[in-house]
Amino acid sequence: MTAGPCHLVEILLPKQSGNGKPVGKEWFEGLLEELTDKFGGATSFVRSPGKGLWQSGGQTEGDTIAVIEVMAESIDPDYWRSFRERLERELAQEEIIIRAQEIRRL
Repeated sequence: MTAGPCHLVEILLPKQSGNGKPVGKEWFEGLLEELTDKFGGATSFVRSPGKGLWQSGGQTEGDTIAVIEVMAESIDPDYWRSFRERLERELAQEEIIIRAQEIRRL
C-alpha cells in the first residue's frame, strides 16, 4: 500500500452471540486470517474488549465488543454489505457495525 489516502475499516463485533454464547477465539482468528488474506493485513483488539452501550425500547443494553481493523485503498460497498450480513447471521445479531473513514498513511 502506498502513502496517501486510503480507508480504515473498523468492524465492531460482540464477544457473545445473540444467543448468549461466547464467540470462540478460533472464530475471531479465522476472521482475522480471512481479512489478512483479502487486504494484506488486519489488526484485532479482541483480548482487551471494549464495552458498547445503546438505547433500545427505553432501556440501555450493552455488549462486550472486539474490534478488527483493516486498511483498504478503496471501499467496495457490495463486498462490505455482504460481509456484514454474513457476520449478522453467524453471530445471531440484528446489526453489526462496520464503519470506514478516509485516512492518510504517513
